[in-house]
Amino acid sequence: MVEAAVERTTGAENVIWDLSVFYNGADDPAMQRDMEQLDTQVDEFAAAYRGRVAQLDAEEMVDAIKALETIYDRSGRIGAFASLLYSTDTANPQYGALIQKVTEYGAMINQKLLFFELEWNEAGDETAQKLLNDPTLADYRHYLEAERRYKPYQLSEIEEQLLVEKSVTGRSAWVRFFTQLTSAIRADYDGQQITLTQALTKLHEADRETRRKANAAITTALRGKAMELTYIFNVLAADKAADDKRREYPGWISSRNLANKAPDAVVEALIQAVTSNYEIVARHYRLKRVLLGLDELTEYDRYAPLPIPEGDTFYTWDEAREIVLKAFDAFSPRFAEIAARFFDESWIHAPVLPNKRGGAFCHPAVPSAHPYVFLNYEGKPHDVMTLAHELGHGIHGYLAAEAQGIFGMYTPLTTAEMASTFGEMLVFNDLMAKEPDAEARLAMLAQKIEDSFATIFRQVSMNRFEDGFHTARRSEGELTTERFNDIWLTTQRAMFGDSVNLSGDYGIWWSYVPHFLSTPGYVYAYAFGELLVLALFNLYRERGASFVPLFVDVLAAGDSNWPEQILAKVGVDLTDLNFWNEGLNTLRALVEQEEQLARQVYPEKF
Repeated sequence: MVEAAVERTTGAENVIWDLSVFYNGADDPAMQRDMEQLDTQVDEFAAAYRGRVAQLDAEEMVDAIKALETIYDRSGRIGAFASLLYSTDTANPQYGALIQKVTEYGAMINQKLLFFELEWNEAGDETAQKLLNDPTLADYRHYLEAERRYKPYQLSEIEEQLLVEKSVTGRSAWVRFFTQLTSAIRADYDGQQITLTQALTKLHEADRETRRKANAAITTALRGKAMELTYIFNVLAADKAADDKRREYPGWISSRNLANKAPDAVVEALIQAVTSNYEIVARHYRLKRVLLGLDELTEYDRYAPLPIPEGDTFYTWDEAREIVLKAFDAFSPRFAEIAARFFDESWIHAPVLPNKRGGAFCHPAVPSAHPYVFLNYEGKPHDVMTLAHELGHGIHGYLAAEAQGIFGMYTPLTTAEMASTFGEMLVFNDLMAKEPDAEARLAMLAQKIEDSFATIFRQVSMNRFEDGFHTARRSEGELTTERFNDIWLTTQRAMFGDSVNLSGDYGIWWSYVPHFLSTPGYVYAYAFGELLVLALFNLYRERGASFVPLFVDVLAAGDSNWPEQILAKVGVDLTDLNFWNEGLNTLRALVEQEEQLARQVYPEKF
């Protein structure tokens, strides 16, 4: 660890992933050959099974599903390559043309294969149950059983095909445009044109004037694109409303809950538990105001480091790698072994580049390949935690693909955050245990609390924003930028209470968040996962080494069963609507620990 310096290099500047497991470049002729061969394979599958799905016996159903596994793995390789390539340079016209070509191709493939799931859901309940009870289908039982939850909402084949087809020039096209638009936005910081990612990073700087100028630059940049961004949000909100109406979903969030295998009552209990505990957030930020010596906290003070030497630390890429791998190895050598492969075999893309997508993600890819991690690494403590988070996703995807194959590897969004947030906790606790200095521990604890707030409270407040604008769009018609701003400020101010003064300038900051468009309803899954992990981590502390193999088994289970059935193996009851309070109590205890430590370190401030 080294002290912060101006214009630092991280060592991540040349950490570029190797996508050759898929293809050798955007113009690799092997991709076109694969697409043509796959098209033939799909036609042969349809010729063999169309009109027969509901009549298949167990052995025939297994054969059909295995054929589908091959098809989806092969098409998934093409899609993963195009998506990963595009994310590194959204302004590259060759990459843009490729992602569009692959999107159109994927829609065509999906239209041809829709019949299988539709016919399966049209089978009578008695016929379906008899097949599901056959031990021959044990490996695919949950996949088939879970598909039938969509039965009440599915449309005719031609309608389903039309929805897939229109998404190419509808939702998918608008989301791509949003990605290109926001990736190309430049914020004017002291006469220098910087990306949103670079500007957002400056909000974590110790110097308040730096944060203020970055905040103003971001606000100005977003306002400059307010017309376009407002229009995109309106179009996609209306598009979702039309789809939901046609399928007769009861509410805007219904399809997301169904996809997440999360009952409405469980999600409502989560949101109620979090929103009714916003005071935890206010307690922390009132304390932070005192520690920073400020009369008032503003939106650009939220991420300020504490004013101590360790409060603005900087980690090189090699230091981050060592920190994460050591923490993972202490928990499970298997964790560290898998994570090391991401570094050693170039499964990570880490530098900040012009026109690169902002944020971070892990792409699970397909069983015949491996996951990839995408970062914008700038050496902040938060970046180290993000590395641990995305590598946790990578471990989860690797284990599930290895154990379950393609129909069991893609977990619902709610439980997809288990390994990622658990990985963050491992790194945090390892660093805290090794740090002898009380001031440094206070800075680390404050950072961890704010990371948890970002994952739990901020995501639920953003869910409230989503609920607000989807509901308003359906009842009021097209919304103005000012209406979006008002909903955003209302939901964000509810979280902070009187602890942070969010100015009107902050109203436009909803407009760069991609999850609202690419995966409507996604954000509450972060809170679900973080609170779940806080409970799991308590179990780990209680049980020690005996917990580790159980948790690894839970991750390897992927999507092979209902989440509540998988998590019951480690003693978690997701059906208990009071479950969320356990995690919130743990977070409250962290804030109490922070308050006690602050009084110990700085008695003169209290």
